[in-house]
Amino acid sequence: MTDPRQVPAIPQGTDEQRAAEGNRLIGQRIPQIDAHDKVTGRARYTDDLRLHNPLWVKILRSPCASARIRRLDDTRARSMAGVRAVLTGADFERRFGVLPISRDEPVIARQWVNYVGEPVAAVAAETLAEAEAALDSIEIEYVPDTPCLDPRKGLKPVTRPIHPELKRDNNLHKKVEQCFGDPESGFEQAEVIVNKRFSFAPVTHAFTEPHATQVELSRDGELTVYSATQVPHYLHRALAEVLDLPAHRIRVIKPHLGGGFGGKSDPFSHEIIAARMALETGRNVRLRFNREEVFFSNHGRHPTEIAMKLGYHPERGITGLTNSATIDGGAYGSFGVVTTYYNGVLLQGPYKLPNYRFECRRVYTNKPMCGAMRGHGGVNPRFASEVLVDMALTEAGLDPAAGRLTMLLDENTLTPNEFRITSVGLRRGLENAMAHSGWRDKYGKLPFGRGIGVACGFFISGSALPIHRNEMPGATVRLTIDLDGGVTVYSGAADIGQGSDTILAMMAAEVLGLPLDWVKVVSADTRLTPIDLGSYSSRVTFMCGNAARNAAIRMRRRLVEAACELLGIEPPPLPGPGEPESFFRQGGRKPDFANEDLGANPDYSDGFVFADGRIGPAGDECGVDYMAVVARALDRDGILQTRGTYRPPKLGGSFKGAGAGLSPSYSFTAHIAEVEVDPDTGLVRVERITTAHDCGRALNRLAVEGQIEGSIHMGLGQALMERIDYDQGAVQNPSLLEYKMLSAFEQPEIEIVDCDSDESEGPFGGKEAGEGVLAPVAPAVANALFDAVGIRLTRLPMTPDLVLKAIARNKQAETS
Repeated sequence: MTDPRQVPAIPQGTDEQRAAEGNRLIGQRIPQIDAHDKVTGRARYTDDLRLHNPLWVKILRSPCASARIRRLDDTRARSMAGVRAVLTGADFERRFGVLPISRDEPVIARQWVNYVGEPVAAVAAETLAEAEAALDSIEIEYVPDTPCLDPRKGLKPVTRPIHPELKRDNNLHKKVEQCFGDPESGFEQAEVIVNKRFSFAPVTHAFTEPHATQVELSRDGELTVYSATQVPHYLHRALAEVLDLPAHRIRVIKPHLGGGFGGKSDPFSHEIIAARMALETGRNVRLRFNREEVFFSNHGRHPTEIAMKLGYHPERGITGLTNSATIDGGAYGSFGVVTTYYNGVLLQGPYKLPNYRFECRRVYTNKPMCGAMRGHGGVNPRFASEVLVDMALTEAGLDPAAGRLTMLLDENTLTPNEFRITSVGLRRGLENAMAHSGWRDKYGKLPFGRGIGVACGFFISGSALPIHRNEMPGATVRLTIDLDGGVTVYSGAADIGQGSDTILAMMAAEVLGLPLDWVKVVSADTRLTPIDLGSYSSRVTFMCGNAARNAAIRMRRRLVEAACELLGIEPPPLPGPGEPESFFRQGGRKPDFANEDLGANPDYSDGFVFADGRIGPAGDECGVDYMAVVARALDRDGILQTRGTYRPPKLGGSFKGAGAGLSPSYSFTAHIAEVEVDPDTGLVRVERITTAHDCGRALNRLAVEGQIEGSIHMGLGQALMERIDYDQGAVQNPSLLEYKMLSAFEQPEIEIVDCDSDESEGPFGGKEAGEGVLAPVAPAVANALFDAVGIRLTRLPMTPDLVLKAIARNKQAETS
């Protein structure tokens, strides 16, 4: 452990002064605190755990996309050597789902199966081979039905809806319609009107670690569920509800996690099956998917059809936009209701959009369900809108990048659907990207086959509303200091590889003036940590970061009081809260140490210096040793413990659906992509991407760069090659060999340019950097294709065959 006396002093003064002088840790390039364990193989993921004498659990899956189960005979399986339990749909009365309004998924199918790969039975046996053999012995007779595989057909009356409990004559799951302003009037004002139909293939997360769960049963019947999950809290709730167990008899722990990207943000049936198996057998159990099972349990991005129309005026910007989308939800709800809204509301930035109407329909089909995936709900409509913006600006004879600059949202404004826009750094960021990419020297000037394109985006930084209605804070963190002086941060947030544990440790270390290795993080353990809603909606850094910072500020106050006792001086007065600086910002007020609310990103100036292992008044050399202060503070109460919370401000309008997309802050992104297209093969090679991402202040620049590079990698995969292929509802490419992704050799050169902004409500000025970067990647490439070879593609992925056909159509049109 580092000696705290070797640490550089924390600059004294207010946040603004510290920002000017530079923080000690915040804003630096800091490796993740668990990086060494991960790269050396010491990190333990769920399947690495070794419980005592566990049973193996395997799941039998449906070969039919839609069928009635006429007979299921598991007699042989139950009598086979090594088999300790068999579960079928009859063992689970209740359905589940991450959203309270969509609890439509059975743990195991009972009378009907609704997709190829749906669980129909499960076996627990002494060995994996015995479990697999038992699955083969289960006899099931199916009566196949005609599956619904096309969402457009699912909107028409069907003989048997996939969810008859909704009492509809079709397979519509959710329909959303919203209108702001007068789009028709906007189109009348436009000088240019463009419209296109767009189509998007299904894609999946392709995380490295497959789903895995292990369950430990205590001698008094309590369950400890270790699982590769992004949402321990929601899994905890689902287990208690479906198994009808008191929640206090269940503990959920997330070990190290090998990627999620939204694909592990639901409770899953296999987690409930594993827990039930432990209860049935009285034994520990383990379960791990193979890669095929991961694809069968997809939950990826929705296949989407979009018809979009855009009106543009050179002086007024976008005058009107309409968006009609149909998304293929698969067999069950997952996060689908949220996705339905996000396909519309996330078009309210980054440009001013006074007149906007959208409708989106999510349709059940007999395929694995779709759910949340990085850039949730915003990626496909962003592609459509950015291609249309490019078309409009080009038809108007304007530079597409310079034209975008004139339409960007201003900071401290409300959008027509009442999103509160606080900080916006994109204007300067896009200008920087244009300069660094050589945009003005290249756009429209490169030889045939080479081109450059631009696209912008915007995304939420956390959700202002909880999934389950309650009055709890949006995030809570507990912080302790032990007799040895070590700090422990307890948080329910799930580090899924994005580095949230490191950010929380940095918050505490920065405020308390300690080396980073004096801070430990205990996270994602429902027995030890406060409730956190999980890693989704790009919420952890902003919301948990604020909570961790506030917990550290409260601890700092306790230490200052103890130091004053040792020094024989009066502690500084308890500052009360100041008035908010403006309607739009909560920040800029002093912490209210006497009450509960410290607000967002409070100024914690107290006139003391925490540095070099000592604590004392600024400008006075009579400080006292940090360890002596800790000992004195412990003398008071026997425990040094504080908590910090973050509550999003009250936001949004009063219309139906006003809560969708509400966030305390929004990120902004611009990409400029340079491509080379082979007109003979249709092969597209992305040579370079220049990126400006407004994440407020980059709290850990190394982590932000990693998130940006990862997002670009995923975005290029969807743009150029990724797609799940189905045949009669069965996945045809369920492996990482057959599901083509971008290799390391195809990753382009990436330059990240300065785009910081003043986000006064984010912890130390930070906001989202995990998801928003992805959405503008594909349209930037598409717009570069237009510059390179003159084609406008409206389907993803933009495979070589589509490129060749489009080039051929262009040639035919020129010669006819």
